[in-house]
Amino acid sequence: MLAAVALTTALLATSCSSSDEGDDSASADATGTDTPAATAPAVPAPATPSQTPPTSPDGSTPPATGTGAPGTPAGTTPGGTPGTRGGAPNPAGAIWQPRPGVTWQWQLGGTLDQSVDVPVYDIDGFEHDASVVAALHAKGRKVVCYVNAGSWEDFRPDATAFSKSLQGSGNGWQGEKWFDIRQIDKLKPLMATRFDMCRAKGFDAVEPDLLDAYVNKTGFPLTANDQLAYNRMIAGLAHERGMAVALKNDLDQIPELVGDFDFAVNEQCAEYDECAKLSPFIKAGKAVLHVEYNVPVGKFCSQAKSLGLSSMEKHLNLDAWRQPC
Repeated sequence: MLAAVALTTALLATSCSSSDEGDDSASADATGTDTPAATAPAVPAPATPSQTPPTSPDGSTPPATGTGAPGTPAGTTPGGTPGTRGGAPNPAGAIWQPRPGVTWQWQLGGTLDQSVDVPVYDIDGFEHDASVVAALHAKGRKVVCYVNAGSWEDFRPDATAFSKSLQGSGNGWQGEKWFDIRQIDKLKPLMATRFDMCRAKGFDAVEPDLLDAYVNKTGFPLTANDQLAYNRMIAGLAHERGMAVALKNDLDQIPELVGDFDFAVNEQCAEYDECAKLSPFIKAGKAVLHVEYNVPVGKFCSQAKSLGLSSMEKHLNLDAWRQPC
C-alpha cells in the first residue's frame, strides 16, 4: 500500500513542479485506514540453508536451456547467466525465478539512480520506457515493473479506461479509489493491457500493488475468495506474458497463493511482527523482497537474515536512498 502512497505523492508533486526529477517524487493526502496489522495466524518456520536452491548472481536459478538476448551469446544474459534472456521477457518455460537472499533496489520516487550495484531493480512501469529497462539489462540487472492492480489512479494515462462502476471508496490517498475486484471480466483486459506494456518495455517481472483489497474499506463487500480469484488472475496474466510476478503483502493468503506467485514483496513485516508469515515463499525457494520505513536496520536485520529475507530500510517516498541489511 505504501508503495502506491509514494508513487501517488511523487506524481502529484511533479505536476506542480518544473524540475527534471521525473514523475516519481512524492506528496500524499494521508487518511488511509488499512495497516498490515490484521493478518492470519503464523505460517510454518523459515527454510534452512539446505532448502534454498543454488542461485546465479541475479538471484535466479538458471533453466537448462534458453535463448540469448540480442547482442549476447545464445543462452546468456548480459550478466552471463545461462539460459535466460536479459533484454526481453523470458521465453515460455524460462520465467525468471528470484531466489531468497537476492539483493535489490526499489525506487518509485525521484530521478532513477542506475548506479546502485544490485542485481534486481523494481521501478514504475508507466514512468520508465524501454530504453531504461535496456540500460539496466546491459548492466546485468533484472527489472521489475511496478503497477497498481488494486486501485484506480486518476493520474495514470489509462485512467479513463476504468468505468465508474469499478471505482469504490478512496483508499486514503489522493486520486485513488479501490477497484471492485469482483468484476474480473472488466478488470482482466485492463490489467492485461498494463502487463502488455511491461512486456513490450522488456521487464522481467511485475509487482502488482494492492492485492489485499478484501481486508480494507473498499466500499464493496469483498470476500477472501474474491481476492484469491483476482490474485490468481493477475498471476496468470503475468505468466502468460513470460514474466515473473510478485505477491504484494496479502500475508493472510500466502499459504493459498505461494504456488501461484514467483516471489513476494513486503512492506513493514518487522514493524508489525509478521515476517515469519512470509516463510512459505522462502521454503519454496522464492525470494521475499522486504522493506521497512520506520524501523532502523539495527532492529530488524538479524531476524530478516535468519528468515532469508532480502531486506532494507527505505524512505517512505521510495527515492533512491537505501540501507540494506
